[in-house]
Amino acid sequence: MEIIGWLATAAFASSYFFEDQAHLRRVQAGAALLWVAYGLVIHSRPVIVANIIVMTIALWSTFSRRRASVESRADSEPA
Repeated sequence: MEIIGWLATAAFASSYFFEDQAHLRRVQAGAALLWVAYGLVIHSRPVIVANIIVMTIALWSTFSRRRASVESRADSEPA
């Protein structure tokens, strides 16, 4: 099951190659999900909790920024 930890590491490290911030955060959220799975396999609460926090923040910041962008475009369109 150690492969899950290695996949999580690779996914997280690869996220830094993305220039688009939203894509970077989505990849990091996916990597955090893999870390949560690994934490469950090895029964490590710190790994599970830390990565649930990371995943939540990554997803929240991605979708809150997307919503703000959509709202600002709607405000700038002529009526």
